[in-house]
Amino acid sequence: MSSRSPSPGAGFQYPAQAVSWLKRDVLLFAASINCTANEPQFLYEFDPSFAVFPTYPIILPFKGTESEVIDFYAKQSATPIPGVPKFDPRRVVDGQRSIEFLKPLPTNSTGRKFEVRGTVVGVYDKGKTGTVVETKNELVDAETGEIYTRAIGSGFFIGQGGWGGPAGPKSVNFPPPQGKKADVTHTLKLSNEAALLYRLNGDYNPLHADPVPGQKMGFGGVIMHGLFTWNSAAHALLQELGGSDPANIKQYQARFASPVKPGDELVTEAWRMGSKDNQGFEEIRFITKANGKVVLSNGKALIKVVQKSKSKL
Repeated sequence: MSSRSPSPGAGFQYPAQAVSWLKRDVLLFAASINCTANEPQFLYEFDPSFAVFPTYPIILPFKGTESEVIDFYAKQSATPIPGVPKFDPRRVVDGQRSIEFLKPLPTNSTGRKFEVRGTVVGVYDKGKTGTVVETKNELVDAETGEIYTRAIGSGFFIGQGGWGGPAGPKSVNFPPPQGKKADVTHTLKLSNEAALLYRLNGDYNPLHADPVPGQKMGFGGVIMHGLFTWNSAAHALLQELGGSDPANIKQYQARFASPVKPGDELVTEAWRMGSKDNQGFEEIRFITKANGKVVLSNGKALIKVVQKSKSKL
């Protein structure tokens, strides 16, 4: 990786954001990313092993403490980053997301004070195509200081570049091994209503419900949340390789390569790389395709592999 150029806005800390969730939110999230009836630990609050699906914290910066529908655009434009242009949140898509799981979440936040602490990693000018804003978000128990998850994400603001900022570092890539058949293949057929269900987790971007924003952005209409695809692929990996045990995934990341539309079929192919850390977590690389086109690339996870399933439909 090349050395990072000084970036305007780097190190800027957003105001700490209070977040909360109920068991109902946890159940809805698991159902919306297609956890299955043979995984009651994610879908039934009285299951002895009831747990939060590990990637749930990725939704909390959108949800905050709200239980009601919110104005997505108004919320996204609330905190400008000093030293860079003000970007239009109506023209932003996800770039890449990674998350590290440090502590399992309680199944609800009642009686606790959790907050998301966000810091700008860098703001990168990609010329006419747009600008990348990279942010680190930590989910923290505000009273103890314990960090539960650490996520790094980038948003790509379409057509909002050319303002003279640094281009940013080159990406580190994690391609699947060439010429080797995937160890696991998982197929998921989306309903036409999949985005309308997923948005109830708190990500109310109109791009995923109203065809007009997607038409203006060149997508031809409604598209799925990038984080739906990201979360559902995490579920596929944990289900196929980690025995659906949330303790068996340590890190997870993927890059958003192409949009997905409601009704598409998602095919996730995963490769076991063989290398393990001292806790037995193995490096997994993966890609996800829709209609033969890669929609998630640069996929990598650390998973404690406890079963080896055949391909599923």
